[in-house]
Amino acid sequence: MSSETVQQESQTPPIKQPGWPMLFCPISQIQDKEIARIRRECRQESFWYRALPLSLGSMLVTQGLISKGIFSASPRFGPYPKMAIAGILGFAIGKMSYMGECQKKFQKSGILPFGPQRQRHCHHVCKECKAKLGSNEKEGSIPSAS
Repeated sequence: MSSETVQQESQTPPIKQPGWPMLFCPISQIQDKEIARIRRECRQESFWYRALPLSLGSMLVTQGLISKGIFSASPRFGPYPKMAIAGILGFAIGKMSYMGECQKKFQKSGILPFGPQRQRHCHHVCKECKAKLGSNEKEGSIPSAS
């Protein structure tokens, strides 16, 4: 396959499917790819830099407290339930603590992925989209009584 056919395929709008927006806008597609990239980065970085270290650290501290006798081990299951709870809490706290960093990444790229301010289409930028939006609004307006 030549690079020209690949470029043509990537630039053609998707087939209209139920639930898809009526207008296709190449800028919104680029924004969606950027959002997906940032989300993937945030998931990976929050796991490796916050969730995993906090989880392992809290499990080690809990094991140390159990071995020193400050926490008591379960007679039936031993130290494992307390270590599991500490690991889960550490993981959750680590994930949540990275949310601010992810929001900064989205703001830095100029994308507002959260809240009502997010515009999924480029009506305000793309002339083609603006023209199509205007024609769709005229078509969808209430017909006159004549």
